[in-house]
Amino acid sequence: MSDKTSISDQAFLKRQQARLLKLRAELSGSTGAQEESGVQSQSLGEAHEFEDDAQRLSLLDTEDALISRNALRLPMIERALEKIKDGTYGVSDASGRPIPRDRLEAMPEAIYTVDEEAARKSVR
Repeated sequence: MSDKTSISDQAFLKRQQARLLKLRAELSGSTGAQEESGVQSQSLGEAHEFEDDAQRLSLLDTEDALISRNALRLPMIERALEKIKDGTYGVSDASGRPIPRDRLEAMPEAIYTVDEEAARKSVR
């Protein structure tokens, strides 16, 4: 491997690590903020329409979905950070095959190839 490639890979890993750390902080912070959001609070005694209730329920469903999704992403982010430390970032946990760089740039917490991820989701 040439020095230029190695420097490029090191820069890529540093960028990915920074992105993962930022993403972890955002998701960790947003989970708590979403759970305490004002959507759930409403002043008692205020007049409201049934449509308001429907909108609140819709927002709560959306927030619940985001909280669940974030809860699933956080362990993957932690695993990706571990992989950066141990030098295996960009290699699938399932098969040991390389994860394409485009996938890692789009989803820095990816620890499986697209096909492996799809297969795992179909099993759930």
